[in-house]
Amino acid sequence: MGRKKQVSIQDVAQFAEVSPQTVSRVVNDSTAVRPHTRQKVLNAMEALGYRPNYAARALKHGRFNNIGIVLFNITTFGNARILDGAVEAASEFGYAATVHIVNHSSEITLADIVEQMKQLPVDGVIVVLEQRVVDFDRFRPSKELPVVLITEKPSAHCPTIDADQYGCSTSAVEYLLNKGHRTVYHISGPSTSRAAESRAKGWRDVLHAHGIPVPPTYIGDWEADSGYEAGRALAHEADCTAIYAANDQMAYGAIEGLKDSGKRVPEDVSVIGVDDSLIGTVPRLSLTTMRMDFETIGREAFAKVKLQCEGEYVPTNTKTLIPAKLIQRGSVIDISQRHE
Repeated sequence: MGRKKQVSIQDVAQFAEVSPQTVSRVVNDSTAVRPHTRQKVLNAMEALGYRPNYAARALKHGRFNNIGIVLFNITTFGNARILDGAVEAASEFGYAATVHIVNHSSEITLADIVEQMKQLPVDGVIVVLEQRVVDFDRFRPSKELPVVLITEKPSAHCPTIDADQYGCSTSAVEYLLNKGHRTVYHISGPSTSRAAESRAKGWRDVLHAHGIPVPPTYIGDWEADSGYEAGRALAHEADCTAIYAANDQMAYGAIEGLKDSGKRVPEDVSVIGVDDSLIGTVPRLSLTTMRMDFETIGREAFAKVKLQCEGEYVPTNTKTLIPAKLIQRGSVIDISQRHE
């Protein structure tokens, strides 16, 4: 069977009954095309299955006006909101976005990821680096393809941006201790997650700073069911009056687990989560949480890579952390008077 002929600009022009120059103007987003004519051309492209020649377009304009966004997981709340912020910002500046999902692997490297992206028509790359990579410290991007990393860990060779995961935890744990709780139990995210690791470290460091023995960590998987199982287990810990969960889904699951085990929230156990992902999903939401501005992270990451794509200088060791905001609802109470 013969190879299918590639659709050309001339084919589109003939189908739409316009000149090849008009098709070229539509492909290059020129404003010198009437809306009705533009729509005719776009309809013809769709009908014929036409795809622009990105290589030729890049030669003419010097870039593709397309940003690559790499994620390890597109389903988590934080990643989805980061992606939304980056894509929205790209659209506002006339950029497209190519999303690439990386397969989880203990041997994955940044060099591998960027090499894959070099095969695509992109001008720069944003990597949502939620998983550890073996070459983080030694990775250096090429001058031809700028890279911005979304990670709390600073890099000597790439601009980085992230939520202040560590600061979020220290604030949450200090908040609970200031409410009179003598210790705070933690439900962490999966061990493969950099964010979960940083949030757990913040929790431990605050307890150490107050001279409080660190209780066992309950490891979850970001899902409500794992929080539920942790809540059921923690209901039997006599000194557990406060739980800090690494995200809201696990926090909500923990509340349900505690209730099913005969505990009241917050009268018996106070619970605080992270991300404020359940607002608008759970009716009469009473969960106190640390809200993270993931959309801003996505938008700022795009701004950093866009500057580099357009020839502007961005210091490679630039580190930006977006602080979390405490949202007080009804799942935490002050129990200090009980200890008097």
